[in-house]
Amino acid sequence: MLAIVNGKVCTITGQVFDKGNVLIEDGKIKEVGPKLPIPRNATIIDAEMKYVFPGFIDAHSHIGIFEEAVGEIGEEGNEWTDPVTPELRALDGINPGDQAFEDAVMGGVTCAFTGPGSANVIGGQSIAMKTYGKVIDHMVVKEPAGLKIAFGENPKRVYGEQKKMPATRMATAALLRSALVNARNYKAKLEKQRRDSDKVVERDLKMEILCDVLDKKLPLRAHAHRADDIMTAVRIAKEFDVDIVIEHCTEGHLIADELAGLGIPAVVGPSFSSRSKVELKNLSFITPGILANKGVKVAIMTDHPVIPIQYLPVCAALAVREGMKEEDALAAITINPAQILGIDHRLGSLEKGKDADVVVWNGHPLDIKSKPCCVVVNGEIVYKK
Repeated sequence: MLAIVNGKVCTITGQVFDKGNVLIEDGKIKEVGPKLPIPRNATIIDAEMKYVFPGFIDAHSHIGIFEEAVGEIGEEGNEWTDPVTPELRALDGINPGDQAFEDAVMGGVTCAFTGPGSANVIGGQSIAMKTYGKVIDHMVVKEPAGLKIAFGENPKRVYGEQKKMPATRMATAALLRSALVNARNYKAKLEKQRRDSDKVVERDLKMEILCDVLDKKLPLRAHAHRADDIMTAVRIAKEFDVDIVIEHCTEGHLIADELAGLGIPAVVGPSFSSRSKVELKNLSFITPGILANKGVKVAIMTDHPVIPIQYLPVCAALAVREGMKEEDALAAITINPAQILGIDHRLGSLEKGKDADVVVWNGHPLDIKSKPCCVVVNGEIVYKK
């Protein structure tokens, strides 16, 4: 039994306890509240004058797949040779020995969504995972957790330079639509096989994962900065009746009413970077606040290594500085990403029965001066200062 006592406990989805306790047993939260009886055999973490939060969740990163301090040899995120690669799995390219995992833990980020980059129209499958562990298979929370697709400048630049399709935004959309049509046809063949055992359909890894998208077992995670690219992603999702999450959503504030009306979530960022290309000309920390105020479910990302993952709460703080409500910013790095990723039954808040991923901060986490002083993952103290 582990007991975090006397801290200001911010559950995110429920009450804030000024003098609260969190009881942890067998890797799960056993109880949260004030004046809880503490078992005699419990290991005590005294959080008096400190804040207790759930571990933060980065809803979009490339941790472990674009490695720290090794240069080009550690860049595993983009398969530049084919614009349509849904069969690729981030699981097979992540190095849990990447220094960034330790940085994440020390920064209070205990879970991250990571996966392929945006070179391809369809880049491959991403995962949600804990940031503490030695073997990636044991760190996985959900796999796959999304299928990466990309619009805008990146795929057209990568393949246009090779004199290959796509060299235009039209071609990017066409390739995605063609892949989804092929998946529909593959599904039809599988249905015929079920009715007629003599008809054998060979396995197709590309089509299998796209069929999961068509069956709404897996959402599309759409890299889109410009408003027109966002709407192209939405248009295709509506055409094929599939679930979609908009990634980056840089110009989302320009079409906030549209996104709110459609009920499409947005994972916003990385806003703490330069306007390095044309489609980032409207980059601003005002975006998450405007979207949240309109009713869009918003998560904030680092896009690590664009912004180092440990600075996720700094990004949330900067969004507050530019008008986002503090409670919305905290939700954007806890319960909202958990819900977007479909892992909120385990993570995103301090509630009985959820994974014991808990961080004790020496000040409010949206204060730039604050640091984690104790980090618990799966009920184990993995960092203490």
